[in-house]
Amino acid sequence: MTKFDAKSFNPQAFGQYVDRIPNLKRNELLKSKALKPSSEIRGLFSSQTTTAYGRIPMFGNLDGAALNYDGQTDITATSTETYERGVVVYGRAKAWIEKDFSEDITGGVDFMDNVAQQVATYWEEIDQDVLLSILSGIFAMTGAKNLDFVTNHTYDVTTKAGEDSQGNLLNKVGPATLNNAMQQACGQNKSKFAIVIMHSAVATNLENLRLFKYLQYTDADGIQRDLSIGTWNGRIVLVDDSMPFEEVPEDGGNPAHTKYTTYVLGEGAFDFEDIGAKVPYEMSRDPKTNGGQDTLYSRQRKVLAPYGISYEKKSQATLSPTNGELADGQNWSLVHNDGNGAARKTIDHKAIPIARVISQG
Repeated sequence: MTKFDAKSFNPQAFGQYVDRIPNLKRNELLKSKALKPSSEIRGLFSSQTTTAYGRIPMFGNLDGAALNYDGQTDITATSTETYERGVVVYGRAKAWIEKDFSEDITGGVDFMDNVAQQVATYWEEIDQDVLLSILSGIFAMTGAKNLDFVTNHTYDVTTKAGEDSQGNLLNKVGPATLNNAMQQACGQNKSKFAIVIMHSAVATNLENLRLFKYLQYTDADGIQRDLSIGTWNGRIVLVDDSMPFEEVPEDGGNPAHTKYTTYVLGEGAFDFEDIGAKVPYEMSRDPKTNGGQDTLYSRQRKVLAPYGISYEKKSQATLSPTNGELADGQNWSLVHNDGNGAARKTIDHKAIPIARVISQG
């Protein structure tokens, strides 16, 4: 059996093994194309001059009204706008220490599989937290044009009273909720939405309405089991209780309730790149302390960049943003041409396939 100590640990082999462990959430986001690779971002952070933050140009679309071609109207020209999008690398690190790790923890179980499974799952949760922090940040943006995005891409049914014609509570998700939210956010581009991430309380409500069905797989014993993945209105759904929720106390006769946030992402909603660290994994052996112990160190540097939204780095203390800084609305803005006043132009918010539904279940 492979020994878990500094002498026999192979960081390259271990890293490759971790990468082969199925990463359910990220894989589904990749398959839905909500996360897509970006050669521009990869190239930007592969250079020797830009390693933590950079700006990428975005080209605007043709605009302006067509002129009347009548033989007497001059044809005047306009030019396209160039926007800038700020992108940032977030770095995270963690270490785990165990006494006599190889014998006490693996207990005859294959070391590579046992440890890699846990490390892969750990980093999956960390990346999920970063994604949720970014989503919180972009929905906390301020300023006129930014608020156009926040308002139109938020579908809040928590204050709706009564029931629909089928007896479904209007303050909870129902048959038309997702479709209405996508249309409000992106209009005719609503077909770009591909994946929904929701709390289990919301998923349970959809199950009760027979609007949600879990996908299944067959295990090694031939038994069918539910995955934590399903479909709603043709969109893949990830069920995750790390989705935001808020306990709202009774107010003015309105009963206390819980507000749940459900995120809806479309194709190309985020650019995703694993920038990498110089030493992603390494082992340290301390033969003296506690009779001998091993420490596994892990590091990662990645980019999650929402399409059409720029990270402005207005409040960031170090070279890597914390989750709190990523959730700070002042650090985000719709990409714009850097103009002032009437000359300032931003991307059309309907081109950004990101939306949220807020409901009581």
